[in-house]
Amino acid sequence: MESVDPLERKWACVAVSNLIQNDPSTRRLLQGKNIVGHLITRLSDSEEEVVVEAAGSLRNLCIDGGFDICAEMFNKNILAPLKTFIPKISTTLSQYIASPKDSPENAQKLVYEFADNVITILWCLSETSNKALNAINQISLVPFLMSFLASRDKLPLSTVTSAAQCLYVLTDENQPIVEEVRSNAEYTACLLGIVRPDGAAPKPNGKEKDTSDAKAIAFRVLTCGILRNISPVPPPSIAATVDLDRDVVLPTLEPVLSSTDLQEIAQAAQQAIDQQESIPQLESLSLKHTPKSDHKTPSELELERLETRLRTVQLALEILTGMCATLPDPEVFSGAPGGEDDNEDEDDEGMEDAEDIDMTIEADTSAAQGETPKPPAFFTTLVAPLLKFVQPTALSFPPLGAPSPHPPTTSALSAIHISALECLNNIFLSMATSARGRSSSLGLDSASGRAVFEAVWGALRLVGTEVGAAGQERRREMWDIAVGVLWGVGNLFKGALIPTEEQIQVLTQFCNATSDVQVKVKTIGTLECLAQHPDSLEANKMISAYLLSLLPPNANPPTPTEPLLQAVSALIDIYSDENMPYDVNFRQGRYLEQLVQSVEGVRKAVRGIDKKKERELRVRGEEVRDNLVAFIQYRRGLRL
Repeated sequence: MESVDPLERKWACVAVSNLIQNDPSTRRLLQGKNIVGHLITRLSDSEEEVVVEAAGSLRNLCIDGGFDICAEMFNKNILAPLKTFIPKISTTLSQYIASPKDSPENAQKLVYEFADNVITILWCLSETSNKALNAINQISLVPFLMSFLASRDKLPLSTVTSAAQCLYVLTDENQPIVEEVRSNAEYTACLLGIVRPDGAAPKPNGKEKDTSDAKAIAFRVLTCGILRNISPVPPPSIAATVDLDRDVVLPTLEPVLSSTDLQEIAQAAQQAIDQQESIPQLESLSLKHTPKSDHKTPSELELERLETRLRTVQLALEILTGMCATLPDPEVFSGAPGGEDDNEDEDDEGMEDAEDIDMTIEADTSAAQGETPKPPAFFTTLVAPLLKFVQPTALSFPPLGAPSPHPPTTSALSAIHISALECLNNIFLSMATSARGRSSSLGLDSASGRAVFEAVWGALRLVGTEVGAAGQERRREMWDIAVGVLWGVGNLFKGALIPTEEQIQVLTQFCNATSDVQVKVKTIGTLECLAQHPDSLEANKMISAYLLSLLPPNANPPTPTEPLLQAVSALIDIYSDENMPYDVNFRQGRYLEQLVQSVEGVRKAVRGIDKKKERELRVRGEEVRDNLVAFIQYRRGLRL
């Protein structure tokens, strides 16, 4: 890489790119030899092709190496040379767009590839730290990135999509960039033009049409994400006159979700893995490879196409999660607006395939009289497909004690499961808030709740409980989020869920094993809901015995404060109605005596909460403490 021969320097940069591909050990070895510093130095090389190859290797290091590599690049001042490239790229692309026939095709490809690499490095760096993000905010990237989107019909789809990805990341809760994009009516009109039905999306350019189609969809979804990041858009932009969520975002995202079958994609990926050539042909390792990676085998191209589809689904779910984070407007989730019947037919057909999981809704027998409330539109539109996305495939996690056969596919699949669970979590939190604990007020019957709970539990059964081993972090993350979903469903359908012994045992073991206080709280909340099925007396006894074991003075080790408060609150809620069939357990088990013994320990735990640092928790603790004392007095007064 330090050779006086530019050809050798170029080949050295290419070699780095080839050596690090899906090979963490080699990447770490080269990292120890200051490969990042050497490549950054090559960005100032006198030979353009060396610069291009160095940027390509740095781009691959960003993607494969993750946070640590990106942080090292930022600390070694990679932004200095990158900033000088932006005006040069802009000038060159303007010339190509103005006079495409005057520039050789190979020269254009070189610049497009270089622009793609620079943009990708910038987006990876922006996710590294606030310090890196603030530095990138000073570069004035928005006009540069928007120029790619504005000229999307004249540029390669991959380069335009990279620009959209970078802008999506930069507008994610990054107020300076959000304001810059939102306040420019030309920018917002351009973004709206991409995602509206009459918008001109980039056309597939050349070979690999299937891959181009997948990237075109990804480009539209990214643009939806940008629009959501910058909303609300102020006048006079045309985007200010549009209901973005209802008329733009959901009509774009719903077909992406309804047309995706993770099990089929996983099977196709496994077939491609089985057929993949172990050793690439030497003649395919050419310096002249384009951004489309001509040297890849058919199996590698298929895996790349599938990964693009999976990442697009993941992005769509991330956007939906944001939409469901606050109580949604029911009209937003009622589908595309009128006048698009043809599209609605296609979407309905796809949704039928997604609804294999039975989502029973109360029959609206009195709809004409308006007596029976209808279920929220988003329940039927989103919940069923989301439940399919949480079901693991054979490639969703690395095998226990072994690496994944194809880490990019495994990473994308597990990310989809987690994003779907996060979206479900927000949906059920919103529904519980709206219904105030009464699912019937939303037009949902008990069968709906049981179907959702069993679907999520079935997914967890496939995930398994071996979540502590190295490399199985995604399995644990799924459990951590899923118990929140189970709690949300339980709160909405309290008393309707029929607990099983397996569920109680697994949840109590998980609660004991996790060190995350918030996850403990969610798990205890889920058990509380399961304990309130009127006819499940034995299950109620098992759960209550566990909750009582968390109380002082007998808890060993002592229960952390927040889970302790949740356990006390749960017991009060479970036995607040002495007429329930399972109340016999409270009387026969002498639970009142155990609650009395816990009072002083609960008071001590509440006093230990710092009023200044944890004010909300202190208020919550005092409320639970007072409720416990009042509950004891109430039960004593019953003399049962």
